Amino acid sequence: MKIAQVCPRYYPDIGGVETHVQEISERLVKRGFKVEVVCTDPSGILCRHEIINGVTVTRFRSFAPGEAYYIAPQMYFYLKGQSYDLVHAHSYHALPALFAALAKNGRRMVFTPHYHRSGHTLIRDVLHKPYRLIGSGIFGKADKVICVSGHERRKVIEDFNMPEGKVIVIPNGLDLEEFKNTGYGGKDGSRITLLYVGRLEEYKGVQHIINALPLLRDSRLEIIGQGPYEPGLRKLAEKLLVTERINWYKQMTREELLRHYASADVFIMLSRHEAYGITVAEALASGTPCIVAAGSALDEFVDGKRCLGIEAPVTTDKLVGAIRQLRESHIKDDMKIEKLPIHDWNDVTDKLIEVYRSIK
Repeated sequence: MKIAQVCPRYYPDIGGVETHVQEISERLVKRGFKVEVVCTDPSGILCRHEIINGVTVTRFRSFAPGEAYYIAPQMYFYLKGQSYDLVHAHSYHALPALFAALAKNGRRMVFTPHYHRSGHTLIRDVLHKPYRLIGSGIFGKADKVICVSGHERRKVIEDFNMPEGKVIVIPNGLDLEEFKNTGYGGKDGSRITLLYVGRLEEYKGVQHIINALPLLRDSRLEIIGQGPYEPGLRKLAEKLLVTERINWYKQMTREELLRHYASADVFIMLSRHEAYGITVAEALASGTPCIVAAGSALDEFVDGKRCLGIEAPVTTDKLVGAIRQLRESHIKDDMKIEKLPIHDWNDVTDKLIEVYRSIK
């Protein structure tokens, strides 16, 4: 079976959708499928055609206002001219999925929307309102819609009036073998390490962590990621006189990232919009307790022990209280991976193949 995975961006770009597509694509290739990732490159500096771990990657230069939508109409003509058995489109919030739907031409099509309901910035929210009129057509073209959480599925059915039988849930996964030797248990010393991994955007809530630092004199913050909100976060740190207590990392190897996950005392993700929350899953699998903002798919990780949820509005006092609660509970001593509600990417891929083969 020849499959096109259509998405906004792909490795070496980093993000939740990028990771999802890479993990399933490389495993599909190992199972004997021919996979081509068709994506965009807003920077214009990546290779137009290359093969990464057996996956053919084709990129098109795109225009991405506010780092969104990834407009590349040439993708439509390319997809229309190819002979795929099945097209799997990703991300409702970007135009590549729309181009895939328009170029369907009788082929089987699966859609994973990674749906957040609204735009994450003012410009994205303004653009989203007219886009929804045409973006909703992607759901109609798809033979099957796959959501990565029950929370996302409920939103999709409600917002697009989808028949329940057409929308299923296959959660994101992890390579659980990676996490079996990361080490568990508390650390010596009184210094607390707080960790955030992800895009630096206002809706991700990193500013709340920085705001809490003046009240957490024994804490340091590690921020791993990049994005348009970084200058604002740095200015906030300067204003609060906590610059020296924050380490910033734009990129690192996978091995380095896993070490940071495992060595942190608390992982914090206060995002307002998440379809799944893969970095939370990775932190938990690394043996690090988490704090998340309630009200999105992140709720599905909250158990009141290993992962605490903060109800909106997120405040400094609520966050400081949650951090102290986790520290006093010593829960990091009891974070065995076998106890976590997390799936392996191999199982995710097996379920995906079943869906592909079920579409006639």
